[in-house]
Amino acid sequence: MSAPGPTSEASRSAGEIPFRFAPGGFLLVLSGPSGAGKGTLVDRLVAERPECVFSISATTRPRRSIESDGVQYEFVTREEFERRRSAGLFLEWAEVHGHLYATPSRFVDEGVRAGRVVVLDVDVQGGASVRRARPDAVSVFVYPPSIESLRQRLLARRTDLPEVVEQRLANAPGELKQYREYDYLVVNDDLERAVARIVAIVDAERSRVRRIRVE
Repeated sequence: MSAPGPTSEASRSAGEIPFRFAPGGFLLVLSGPSGAGKGTLVDRLVAERPECVFSISATTRPRRSIESDGVQYEFVTREEFERRRSAGLFLEWAEVHGHLYATPSRFVDEGVRAGRVVVLDVDVQGGASVRRARPDAVSVFVYPPSIESLRQRLLARRTDLPEVVEQRLANAPGELKQYREYDYLVVNDDLERAVARIVAIVDAERSRVRRIRVE
């Protein structure tokens, strides 16, 4: 939804409204099993839509060779993670595949107040935690075309040991059943089509009357 620009005395006298509508911010949660392609979709969304910003999660998981601290995740020790959790600095946290993950509250709150779409890339367990903590969040489940496609994507990463890949695949069927708990479902069988669907979701949600700000 495009907001009208500032109005002058002349335009008001011509019958135009003396204010403008500004789309409000919200929290957008992309969730799904490992290998569903959430990260790629988030990267494309943030690159194409300037109002969308990626919220970096904190994790105790070891950094992969292709990752940089503060870009994909903030990598912290378990002791530091637990200190922040005890201080109430996390919106949600979960233990997944033996590692801790959490979403910092401050970045999310500041971004939404500023009218931005704050995007989270979280696993299914994290998605459930966020929905409980923020019922007003918009949730999207990224569904893979098949379990075999998950296997191929996880192996193509070359970042996890074979036993870790098998553990993720073993968890996938149970995770896929959770899609009914989400607001939207996007099947990631074609990247361009999936990106277009998520962009459409963002546009629709930014146009919801309850989020519109009058300035």
